[in-house]
Amino acid sequence: MKANEKHILFRNEKIAFSDNGKGRTVVLLHGFLGAKEIWKTTEEQLTKHFRVISIDLPGHGKSACYGYVHHMELLARAVKAVMDSLKLKKYILVGHSMGGYAALAFAELFPDNLKGMCLFHSTSYADSEEKKRDRTRAVRLVKADANVYTRTTIKNLFAIKNLNRHKAAIAFAQKIAARTNKRGIVSTLEGMKDRPNRDIVLNFSEYPVMMIIGRYDAILPMQSLLNQSEFVPSKYVLLLENDGHMGFLENPLICSKHMKRFFRLCFKKQGTQLDIRENEF
Repeated sequence: MKANEKHILFRNEKIAFSDNGKGRTVVLLHGFLGAKEIWKTTEEQLTKHFRVISIDLPGHGKSACYGYVHHMELLARAVKAVMDSLKLKKYILVGHSMGGYAALAFAELFPDNLKGMCLFHSTSYADSEEKKRDRTRAVRLVKADANVYTRTTIKNLFAIKNLNRHKAAIAFAQKIAARTNKRGIVSTLEGMKDRPNRDIVLNFSEYPVMMIIGRYDAILPMQSLLNQSEFVPSKYVLLLENDGHMGFLENPLICSKHMKRFFRLCFKKQGTQLDIRENEF
């Protein structure tokens, strides 16, 4: 599939995105050190049924950097600017990890635009104090040697027991991460560190929420996310029994299958209520 690449000006700087497929609209937001290309396999599956907008978030891919801290609200407003430029009013947001933090900020700012939200290995919790210290250390590592930091970070996102099986996917993600601007990496680390708890967004959501969780996720523990899902009023929970933090690369066809099912449920008549729990081996 050849990406239909476009860009807009947001705060006088460039935000890049792709726009492919036809039908109801789904928006893909990549994670930290990612870019719109990371969704390649997922897009190939989804564009058979939906219009898919993939956005390079600020500081990533071909999008610009904005200052020294990229707050999640900044990312959310960049997403909104893209969608407004396309004159789209209702859509589903899919956010992987950091993209999920941006999706939650978007949901807080612009809830009326959402038909649903998928948190793909993501959480509404703020960073713990320990995690904040980890991000501060990461900033120092990036400034010392960004290439070593990105290679190591990406590898740690995959389930350890499956590293040999996912060599090609790891190399693909590392290649994208290596192109990430050092200033963008640092600004994003600072923004993630500073984000607030957004439990209230999940607990009072008026649209269905999907949570995709990896049993072997070393970044966001499985049980913490399962506990979080219990408070979502209308939910679709997918537990990937053999995967880590990169389910869309570790298990792309299974993830796409369940995402398509979730999207169709979201686009049904208003007030659709879900209480679905699926385990995939």
